[in-house]
Amino acid sequence: QLEYKPALTQSPPLEGVTTASTFVLDQPRCVFDEFGDAVIWLVVALDQAASTFDNSAEPGTNETAFQSFPDPVRAYMTLNATLASYPCPKPAGDITVLRVGSETSCARDETRPSCNGPLPGPGPYRAKFLALEGSVPVAETAWSAPISLRTAKSPSSIPTAGSGHSAGMIAITTILSILFAILLAALVA
Repeated sequence: QLEYKPALTQSPPLEGVTTASTFVLDQPRCVFDEFGDAVIWLVVALDQAASTFDNSAEPGTNETAFQSFPDPVRAYMTLNATLASYPCPKPAGDITVLRVGSETSCARDETRPSCNGPLPGPGPYRAKFLALEGSVPVAETAWSAPISLRTAKSPSSIPTAGSGHSAGMIAITTILSILFAILLAALVA
């Protein structure tokens, strides 16, 4: 196991690091340099299922398919890349992040089991990177800290009454509006 631990992107500061169905991780730069022939996969799991993930599970199978996440599949594999996708050191000026959950087009397409589809709920989730040579795991990172997504406020929790304008304030605004209308009419006439 490698010492690297995936984390939500901190730098550069980005809007929408977590949304209702996605989160943004830093790319694993300079992490898998010793595994040049490996394919690097991102594993996304429910927080409570991370410890039971089987590293020998093959990507692109029913056992790791996004379309069956989170039930019965408790962890899925997505965003496969080679070492060339994560050059070390990071090229200057590059924004090197991965948005997990950004592909809506394949979310129900069972012919794309490694789809990076929208996450189904607020989580929490954990993520790690797994390097495979063929179907053999050769390296893995630690699991990320739990990642919770944003949740929308219930419409009933949004106040609709009591906008904070007192009767006196409304009366003053009305009087000033009438005086302004009289002044404007006098200037036009």
